[in-house]
Amino acid sequence: MTNCSAKKLTHVASLKWRAGLCAALACAFCLFFSNIIAGQGRARSNQQPQPRASAPAPTPSPISEEIMLRIVSAEDERRWDERLAALLSDRDARVRRRAALAAGRIGNVESVEALVNLLRADADMSVRAMAAFALGEIEAPAGTDDAISALIDSEKGERSHDVSELRVRAIEAMGKIAAALPKAQAVDAHILGEAILDALRFESSLNRRQPVREVSLAGLTAALRAKPDDASVVIVNFLGHPDARVRADAANALARLKAKNANSQLRTLLTRDTDAVVRANAARALGAAEDQSSADLLLQRAINDTDSRVRVSAIRALGALKVASAAAPLLERAKTLFSHFSRAAYRPPVYQPAEVIELLEIATTLGRILASTNNQDAIAWLREFRAAEALTAPEIEIVFARIAPAAYLHESPLSQLSSQATRERLQADWHVASSFAQGLNEIAGMTAAAAGNGIVFLQADASIMLRLLLNDPPLPALARPDILRALAAFKPADLAEILRKELKNPDVIVRANAADMLGDLPPDDTNARALVEALPAAMRDEMNDAALSILDSLAKQKTTKANDAIKSALDSQDHLIRRRAVERLRENNAGDFSARIGTVKTRNTAADYRRALARSGKLVRAVVNTTKGSFTIELLPDDAPLTVDNFVQLARTGFFNNLTFHRVVPNFVIQGGDPRGDGNGGPGHQIRCEINEVAYERGAVGMALSGKDTGGSQWFVTHSAQPHLDGGYTVFGRVTDGMNVVDQIARGDRILNVTITEGARPASNSTRPAAGGNRATVREASTGGAANRQQGNSTKKKRATPH
Repeated sequence: MTNCSAKKLTHVASLKWRAGLCAALACAFCLFFSNIIAGQGRARSNQQPQPRASAPAPTPSPISEEIMLRIVSAEDERRWDERLAALLSDRDARVRRRAALAAGRIGNVESVEALVNLLRADADMSVRAMAAFALGEIEAPAGTDDAISALIDSEKGERSHDVSELRVRAIEAMGKIAAALPKAQAVDAHILGEAILDALRFESSLNRRQPVREVSLAGLTAALRAKPDDASVVIVNFLGHPDARVRADAANALARLKAKNANSQLRTLLTRDTDAVVRANAARALGAAEDQSSADLLLQRAINDTDSRVRVSAIRALGALKVASAAAPLLERAKTLFSHFSRAAYRPPVYQPAEVIELLEIATTLGRILASTNNQDAIAWLREFRAAEALTAPEIEIVFARIAPAAYLHESPLSQLSSQATRERLQADWHVASSFAQGLNEIAGMTAAAAGNGIVFLQADASIMLRLLLNDPPLPALARPDILRALAAFKPADLAEILRKELKNPDVIVRANAADMLGDLPPDDTNARALVEALPAAMRDEMNDAALSILDSLAKQKTTKANDAIKSALDSQDHLIRRRAVERLRENNAGDFSARIGTVKTRNTAADYRRALARSGKLVRAVVNTTKGSFTIELLPDDAPLTVDNFVQLARTGFFNNLTFHRVVPNFVIQGGDPRGDGNGGPGHQIRCEINEVAYERGAVGMALSGKDTGGSQWFVTHSAQPHLDGGYTVFGRVTDGMNVVDQIARGDRILNVTITEGARPASNSTRPAAGGNRATVREASTGGAANRQQGNSTKKKRATPH
C-alpha cells in the first residue's frame, strides 16, 4: 500500500505484542457474545425507567489551540514524546481521544502500552474506541487478557451507540492486524480470523433481533482482509440482507476472496436486485469465481443494464471468463457506442466523450476473448477507435497486439521511424510512444502455441523497434520507463548494461525505474557498483523516488558493500529515505538502526498549523471546474487539517490549473493533480498522512499515495463505496454536488481551475462530529485493514489500491 497506516515495529516486539493480542481478542469476543445473548433474555421489567428528556446540554468548548498545536505538530513531525503522551491521561475525554488518534498516526511503538491502558480502562467509551482504532493503525498492539475486557460493556446494553462504536473499531483492528501478520504467525492469524467470523455469525444469527449495520460492514471488510478459512461460508449469509449496502459489501468481499460457493445467490442479485452497486459487485464476484454458467446473464447486463457501473463490471467479468460467444455482441455494442459521440467534439486529450470509458473496457475484454485470432471485424473497429484516440490509449495498443500481433507490428508507426512526420508525432506527445511500448510489451509474452511459429520473428522485430526508441534522444523522458520495461520483457542479453546507463538519466523517474529493474535481476557486482555510485546523486534530488528505488535494489544484492551504501542514507535529510534504509538494513540482518529514523524535518511553521486549525468547524469548499463541467468538494479540515491546508494552498496558487485526470478506473476512482501527467509527479514536497475514521463512500476525496507519507498533490474521487481503502488513505473531502460530472470524466479530461471558498458553517450543519473536536460517530464501513491497503514504494505511481 509501506502505506500511511503500515507503521513498522521492531521484529521482536511485533511478535510478542501480536501473539498476545490474538488470544485476547478471541477471548473477548466469546465473552462479549455470551454476555449479549444472556442479556437478551432479561425481562423489560428489570430495566430502570428512563428519565424525562431535559433541555440540550450546552455545546462543549473545543480543544484549546495550544493543545491542538501540540498534537498537529507532533503528527506532522512523526514525533512521539512525553508532552504528547501526557495528553492520553488528560482530564478531558476529547483530548484523550484526539491524542489517541495522533498516536495511531505517528505509529511509535512507545505509545502502545498507553493505548492499551486506554482501551482497558478509560471511563469514556469513545476514547476506548479510538484507542482500538489507533492500535489497529499501528498494526501491532500490545494486548493482555485483562485489556480485552475493554471490549465488553454489557452494562450499557448491546444497542448502545458507544458499545457499537467500540465493537466496530475492535473488529476493524483485528482485520488490520491479521492481514499484517507474517506467515510464521499463521496460528495467530487464524485466531483473529475466527474471532472476526464469530462476530459476523452473531450478526447474521436468528438470535440477533436487531443487527447493527456498522458491525456487519466492519466484519465483512475485516474478513476480506484477514482471509480466514471458510470466510465465504459466513459472508454468503449477508447476500440476503435487507440493507443494500451490506449486500454490496458482501458481494465485494466474495469477489476479493474469489469465492465459488455463492454463485447461485450472486446470479439472483445480478438479475433482480434493484441496487446498481449490488448488481455491479455481483458481476465482479461471478467473474472472480470463474462461473461459466453465468455467461449469458453477464452478457445481458453488459449490454442492457441501465447503469454504467453494472455494465462495466459485467464486461470485465466476461473478460475474466473469456466467453467466446460474447465477442460478437460486445463488438456490436462497441460500434453502437462509438457512433454516438460527435467527431467534432472528440479532441483528446482536451475533451473525451464519456463513452470512451466503457469502450476501453469492451476493448480490453475483446483482447482477452479474441487473443491471437486475427479477428478482422475487431481489428477494423480497433483501427477506428485508435485513430479517434490519436494513438494515445495503451489499452487499444495492447488489445490490437493481442488479437493480431503481425498486423500490429506492420501498422506501427515505429516501423516508420525514418519518417520525419512519425518522429515529430512521437516527440510531440509522450503518450504515443508510451502506448506503443506497452503494445510491444504484450508481444514479449506470446508463445508459438498461441500465436504461431512466426512469433519468434515478430518478437525480434519488436525488440529492435524498442531499441530504436531508446536511442532517440529527443524522445520525451516520460515515455522512457514504459519503453525500458517493454524491452526488459524480451530479456535481452545486454539488459543490465542498458539499465546501468539509464541510472545516469537526468529524469528522476527514469532512474528510479532503471534501479527497480536492476533489482529484479540476479545479484551482480557490476550492477551493485553502479547502484552505489548512483545513490549520492539520487539523495540530492528534489524527488526521492530514485533514492528509494536504489536502496531497495541495493538491499537485494545482499553484500557488505551494498549494506554499507545503504547505511550512508541514514544521514539523509529526508525522513522517508532514512526510514527505508532502516527497514532494508533490518531485513538484511545488518543491524537495527531504528533510532536513526528520527523525526520529519517539516516545511510547516507554527503559522501554518494555526492557519490549518483555524478552519475547524468552518465550511470549506472547492469548486473543481473541468472540461466536462464542475463539481463541488466539501473539504474536511477537522478530520485532516494539514491535508486540507495543502490542497487549499495549491489550489489558490493555480497549481491544478490545466492538469489532466490522468487515471480513470470505472466504478472505482478518477485521479488528478499530477503536473507530470504520468502518475509520478507532485508539488515538490510530501505531506504526512492523516488517517481518520471517515469512510470511502461514493464521492469521497482521498490523497493518492505511492507509500507511507508520500502524499502531495495527487487526489482521487471514488465512484462508489470502497471499504478496502478505509484506514489506508487520507480522506479529506467529499463531493456534495456534481457527482454526475465526476461520473462522466474520462482519462485526459482537464481541470480548468479549482476555486476555494471558506466561511461559517450553516447552523443546520454546525454540529458535524469530527476527530478534532467532539466525538466522531461510527461511519459506515470504516473498516480498512492496514496491511496491503496501498501497495508499492515511492517509485511506483501514486494511486489508490487497484480495484
